[in-house]
Amino acid sequence: MTENATNEKKNGAGVWGRLTSALGAVGMTPLGVGLLILLAILPLVPPFSQEHMIRWLIMGAFLAAQAIAFDFTAGYINVVNFGFAAILGLGAYTSGILTNTNPSLAIQPGLSPWIGMLAGALVAGIVGFGLGVLTLRLRGIFAAVMAWFVGIGLMGLTRNMVDLTRGPLGMAPRKLFLGTTSNLPYFYVIFGMMVLIYVVLRLVTKSHYGLAFKAIGQNLDAARASGINPTKYRVLNFTLSCVFAGLLGGFYAHYFGSLTPQTLMHTSKTVEVLALAYIGGRGSMWGGMLVAFPFVFGIEYLRSSLTDLPGLHMVLYGVLMIVVMIFYPNGLSGFYYWLKEKIQSKSA
Repeated sequence: MTENATNEKKNGAGVWGRLTSALGAVGMTPLGVGLLILLAILPLVPPFSQEHMIRWLIMGAFLAAQAIAFDFTAGYINVVNFGFAAILGLGAYTSGILTNTNPSLAIQPGLSPWIGMLAGALVAGIVGFGLGVLTLRLRGIFAAVMAWFVGIGLMGLTRNMVDLTRGPLGMAPRKLFLGTTSNLPYFYVIFGMMVLIYVVLRLVTKSHYGLAFKAIGQNLDAARASGINPTKYRVLNFTLSCVFAGLLGGFYAHYFGSLTPQTLMHTSKTVEVLALAYIGGRGSMWGGMLVAFPFVFGIEYLRSSLTDLPGLHMVLYGVLMIVVMIFYPNGLSGFYYWLKEKIQSKSA
């Protein structure tokens, strides 16, 4: 009996080890998968099954996916893309224009929203590649400032190209992804996109490309001395981040159904994503994803309760970032690893 129990225990440990190893290969842990399963069933459970609650969950997943793509650049090659929101807006407007059937605009291709979303990702990637080639030879704040200027330029173009975008009046793509007024199917679309973006970028960071990204982010001169071409890897990283930003922009266009330069492409939208990534823990990618959901629920509650204080959420973002940078610069993910190490040392 003792020998059988020992064998069963070893087999159980072996199965658990293989499962953990398989999940680790795609950047997951059992805890992370459990949280994702919980999130997937949350919209089916009252009170989260209410339409406005599901809409908040959609916004949380949308911001979480942005935080992953943003942190891929800021956390690994140490370049803050202040034009991130503008690149996302470029993807949204590209998709909106290609699916347009409104005769008041210059062209009416009338393509499928799914094709428009992929085209938006492609255009955003091309622009991101060009921007990377031009700016990522620069160091530190100079690359970030150049990305910011390009983002301002893109926002200005969408405001002034009235025949294509309707400018400040805003574009309203008539084609939505799904022929339903229910928010639930859209939640699973953006939930799937969020998981896809995380897994793809995590696989990249676990490859030799990820090692090069980390080396460049930690010490660019040392990385160059070891034979790494910093510009090549920085441009690759930046381009991948922009591709996914454009993809998310396509989702925005055909779910929210309203595009205006100020509400979509303004630098304040980038700051929101930056705050999530930094509070979650720069370089973790999952930290910003985890932080996004409670933030959205908290901010939406404050907006509905304190209507006389517009912009309060930006103040809260700033205060929390200051607190995190002073007391725990590694963010939520750093706290998690610290706590995990403490528990393991006590149980050893």
